[in-house]
Amino acid sequence: MSWLRIRLTSSRDQAPLLEAALENLGALGISLEDAGEEPQFEPHPGETPLWEQVQISALLARETQAQAEHLIATLGAQLGIMPELEILPDQAWERVWLRDLKPMPFGKRLWVCPQGQRPPVSEGAILLTLDPGLAFGTGHHPTTALCLNWLDALPLSGKRLIDYGCGSGILAIAGLKLGAARAIAIDLDPQALEATADNAERNGVRERLRICSPAQAPEKPADCLVANILAGPLRDLAPRLAALVKTGGSIALSGILEEQAEAVAEAYAPWIRWEETVQSGEWVLLQGKRC
Repeated sequence: MSWLRIRLTSSRDQAPLLEAALENLGALGISLEDAGEEPQFEPHPGETPLWEQVQISALLARETQAQAEHLIATLGAQLGIMPELEILPDQAWERVWLRDLKPMPFGKRLWVCPQGQRPPVSEGAILLTLDPGLAFGTGHHPTTALCLNWLDALPLSGKRLIDYGCGSGILAIAGLKLGAARAIAIDLDPQALEATADNAERNGVRERLRICSPAQAPEKPADCLVANILAGPLRDLAPRLAALVKTGGSIALSGILEEQAEAVAEAYAPWIRWEETVQSGEWVLLQGKRC
């Protein structure tokens, strides 16, 4: 079976109407992306901000081709928008991303490898096999890379680690592969918890990993905590996350833009003694010790 993909660029005001038209056409999925360079960071709860120029992409069944062509002609005549119509062969879309991923090294020992791949060197390497499914976290984003490098440099042997906002589970699993005795992976998203369980099983560490929602998280402080989320939630969670680290324990926070770092650090100042900040491009990692 093949599919149709429609792509078009519209203004912010036109986007909701075009999205509705594509839904009425029977679109199986619609994505809205920035058509320019206008990033939107941390919208307020309930808000879905759009960019000045929006790129809309929709996937439709091949049987709707005649209707899709009529829609294209209508949009071109009435709105001056000329969409692109492309026929796509059927494939396992959730697996397509794997084609572009390669094994990546972090720190001195750790390699993150997409399922079915091996790094070019293996002597002394610690391998983490990853399939994130629908959850965030492959190691390719700078914030995840910063956290993986931090974990690789940490003396984890026998320690207890918390990964708050675990996504694919990559950080909790990396900690266990690097020597942590136990880890706790916490996330609000059920898909993240499912992906974490699958990846932990794949890496042979499931028995040492507890996976739970924030409401189920234990109160006992851990030796180390890493949280790779966003600056706003990190500020809001400061008392909670600080309380989850034992005195003298290590903490790392990422998902923070350079201009947000000072505000996040200040939110934790009553409990955390910060050390040198690490930066990758516009993203930073805050690292410190629990007072």
